[in-house]
Amino acid sequence: MKVNVLFTHNIVEEFYFSEKTTVVIDVLRATTVINTALFNGAKEIIPVSSVDFAMKVSSGVFGGITLLCGERNTKKIEGFDLGNSPFEYSPDVVNNKSIVLFTTNGSKAIVKTKYSENVVTCCFNNLDAIKNYLLDTNKDIEILCAGNNGHFSLEDLVCAGKLVSGITESIEGVFLSDSAAASIILAKSYGKNIKKLLHTTEHGKILKENGYEADLDYCSKLNSVPIVSHFSSGVIKRLN
Repeated sequence: MKVNVLFTHNIVEEFYFSEKTTVVIDVLRATTVINTALFNGAKEIIPVSSVDFAMKVSSGVFGGITLLCGERNTKKIEGFDLGNSPFEYSPDVVNNKSIVLFTTNGSKAIVKTKYSENVVTCCFNNLDAIKNYLLDTNKDIEILCAGNNGHFSLEDLVCAGKLVSGITESIEGVFLSDSAAASIILAKSYGKNIKKLLHTTEHGKILKENGYEADLDYCSKLNSVPIVSHFSSGVIKRLN
């Protein structure tokens, strides 16, 4: 098995992922929200790469069945049903709903992987579930960090490093790219206190300034949402 980590989604084109097994990570907050929504009973998540396309996808659907959700620069978009805080996606709100999701970084990264053979979304909340799924799949892995507006995001890479560490500790003979090896080093340095990490990263500070400090605590919890969320044919659904 070979494992590679991409620091942001802007450094590769869509066809790079053709026939690959891909993991998308956006700890703050898209993949955390996706897994929370599915865990709380959402039927499916439809990630989109633009606000216009989000409006188009949801426009023909009967109200109440589909929720139009997402954010731009941390804030809920005007006219959308929900923003990008995991606390908004409670069972009473999302149960049996389809969710059209646009976010500044995460949904764009997921859409970019659409030519992959296999795509799952990962955060700290479902780290072990994704690790076990990948071990069962036993294929080369691309881990795509969504990043922050095209730039490196420390929390995503630490999450990737914890995932890579879990894989290398479980099986022998894993070949790591330089970026995958670097992610392990960062995870060892910064991953001992994830809550503290999220409160001190660049994007974490922005979320705190905008009133989302509780989101950071939620996003820091390890394996609190133990599901596998799988992206195929434009839709993310819960596998387990």
